[in-house]
Amino acid sequence: MSSETMLKRKRGRPRTARPDSGIMPVRALDRGLMLLQALSGEGRARLSDLADIVGLPVSTAHRLLATLQQHGFAEFDETAQEWSVGIGAYRTGTAYLMGTNLVDGSRRIMHRLMEDTGETANLAILEDGWIVFVSQVETRNPVRAFFRPGSRSPMHASGIGKAILAALPEREIAAILRARGLDAFTPRTLITPETLMADLARIRARGWALDDEEHHAGMRCVAAVIRNGFGEAVAGVSVSGPAGRFDDDSIVRYATAVVCAAGEISEVIGGRP
Repeated sequence: MSSETMLKRKRGRPRTARPDSGIMPVRALDRGLMLLQALSGEGRARLSDLADIVGLPVSTAHRLLATLQQHGFAEFDETAQEWSVGIGAYRTGTAYLMGTNLVDGSRRIMHRLMEDTGETANLAILEDGWIVFVSQVETRNPVRAFFRPGSRSPMHASGIGKAILAALPEREIAAILRARGLDAFTPRTLITPETLMADLARIRARGWALDDEEHHAGMRCVAAVIRNGFGEAVAGVSVSGPAGRFDDDSIVRYATAVVCAAGEISEVIGGRP
């Protein structure tokens, strides 16, 4: 082993930062997280090397790694006899990025979207079969749409909701519709599976969704989906306003701007547009 490698790997149990509250950590969890951090730093490593790095007996390290493996946080290559970080750790990290970066990272893009279209820009996430609005940049027009952060909307009667639905597998769409139903809010609401699925097919084909006065009479919305690092639909961005300002030509122009904004936001959160 080279001297450079020896310097990189400081042997023995590293000191763990203790919270000021004086609450002692759970020992097994503490050790498991230390192993996960070691895996993250090493990339791929054999059991004996990992045990040496964190200062644990090999048998203890193996039990902890096996537990991490059961939850997807660690993976084992039988051929190379090496451990690595599992996909579960990535998913957890993605959830953190979504919570911390989605709103902040999209703010500049939403401001530009509002300026380009002259309409209110909205950001919403998918949560338990609902659309939950998490951010909004209001237009300067006196007549405008308003969604309080934290308010939710049914997916089938929302531009963002339909954009996300169109990107989901059919089994997930069916599960959401069974759980949430297809309530009518205006005469334009799509209240049958057949009409909704036909609209979702149009959304997939053109890449954006239109809420044509389906939740609030007199209001229209153009939306596109935001994707995470797996290419999964997790959020959406839209512009909304009075139907009179959303004529056919305006809708096409707004759609172009919204699709571009959705792609930029996807990149900001580490996703694939």
